[in-house]
Amino acid sequence: MIGKTLLKFPPLEEGVLIKRYKRFLADVKLKTGEIVTAHCANTGPMKGVLVNGGQVRIRYTPSPTRKLSWSWEQAQVHNPNGSYSWVGVNTSLSNKIVKLAIEADLLTKDLGEISLIRQEVTYGVKRSSRIDFLLSPMEHEEDKRPIYLEVKNTTWTEGSQALFPDTVTERGQKHLQELISVLPESRAVLVPCISRQDVDTFAPGDTADPIYGKLYRAALNAGVEIIPCCFGFYNDQITWEGKRPYLEKMNNF
Repeated sequence: MIGKTLLKFPPLEEGVLIKRYKRFLADVKLKTGEIVTAHCANTGPMKGVLVNGGQVRIRYTPSPTRKLSWSWEQAQVHNPNGSYSWVGVNTSLSNKIVKLAIEADLLTKDLGEISLIRQEVTYGVKRSSRIDFLLSPMEHEEDKRPIYLEVKNTTWTEGSQALFPDTVTERGQKHLQELISVLPESRAVLVPCISRQDVDTFAPGDTADPIYGKLYRAALNAGVEIIPCCFGFYNDQITWEGKRPYLEKMNNF
């Protein structure tokens, strides 16, 4: 099933990134020479992906309800061996493609067969968080516990290793603690959505957020399951590129 198309869309426009500013805005020079401003859904530092002068792909979706008609979707990154890859930078797509992967039975071996997928369900110690997906197993599944599944868009790499997070994330730290809190009555699953296909493994971004790294390991020890999922980003589609093994230790933590 590697290479299976999960999402098709009209071809994106390519251009050159001039600059990203005010977190949400990016100026892009199209092949025609026109400079347009695109919305940037990724508000983080985009470590290793944000390159002024780099090739990007943007989507034109004019609407009366949108201030900007363009959206920044992908960025090209160059690898040490001279090759290049496209990275998905639109964080609003992560949940969508992970849901499509579940619906396409690509995670059945890990999750079992699912009868119901609910999104943005309130949960947690103080009922102050929302889980990305709450999954209900099929009746015939041996483990009938509900599955709380949290998705994390992952674009930062070091060599061939994908890393999350790329900056301090108190929200991400809280999500790990909330996942631990549902155990053992429920299953808790963390899905790093690796939005590029040039990686072999996944690990926590200890150098960016040491606290997250320690909580990640505490979550593993408590029984939280990790399923790093890899996706390929193209001019007109997003594909399933399989799962990646995860590492527990890094940088002598």
